[in-house]
Amino acid sequence: MPDYEMPHTPSLIRVVLADDHDILRQGLKMLLSLQPEIEVAGEARTGREAVELALSLRPHVIVLDISMPDMDGLDACKQIRAHAPDTNVLILTMHESEEYFFQALRAGAAGYLVKKAAPTDLHMAILSVAQGGAFLYPGLAKALIRAYTTAPLARFPISGGGEHMAEELRVLSPRELEVLKLVAEGHTNQEIADQLVLSIKTVQAHRANVMEKLGLENITQLVRFAIRYGLLPPDL
Repeated sequence: MPDYEMPHTPSLIRVVLADDHDILRQGLKMLLSLQPEIEVAGEARTGREAVELALSLRPHVIVLDISMPDMDGLDACKQIRAHAPDTNVLILTMHESEEYFFQALRAGAAGYLVKKAAPTDLHMAILSVAQGGAFLYPGLAKALIRAYTTAPLARFPISGGGEHMAEELRVLSPRELEVLKLVAEGHTNQEIADQLVLSIKTVQAHRANVMEKLGLENITQLVRFAIRYGLLPPDL
């Protein structure tokens, strides 16, 4: 038997959809209704409605557009993360620019997906952020890595202090180091499982162990750590 605990996964993932386009929102609802582990608990047409539903319904995940009336998705994300921290935010947007991508990460989003992505990507993204992980649209993962090769080290501070990092790195098993590298490169849990010939649950467990052992709280800290210790090439 494995000597680690599996990360908690809700038996039913409660989702709120926030988008001002009714047709798109209804299409997402129909798509997600095909997934037995997902329940659409509410819908919002504005950023302010999204915040209100996050506070009243406390969903596991809120799928949030950026361009919405009343309050845009980035401001709504900040409000949700401040007042409903147990709700994870997945940005679903038409904007593929790095500017919006980094703004979303700074606002506290756990995932970023563009609307041209495949339906399976949306399903996987919701599962990932509901489990406390992260999901980055593959086309933007490299932008995050590039940012850490040029940004000051203090831009995204890592908890625990840099002087302890080398020692903390040694506590990782070879498999955990592999998972750390692949997560930092932007691979999804399924892609990592396929590449390492593991189950998704085992990958999730390794991810949880890595984050706990290194004192990392989110994907931005994980990427910075991987680059700082030479686990990723700076020109990836």
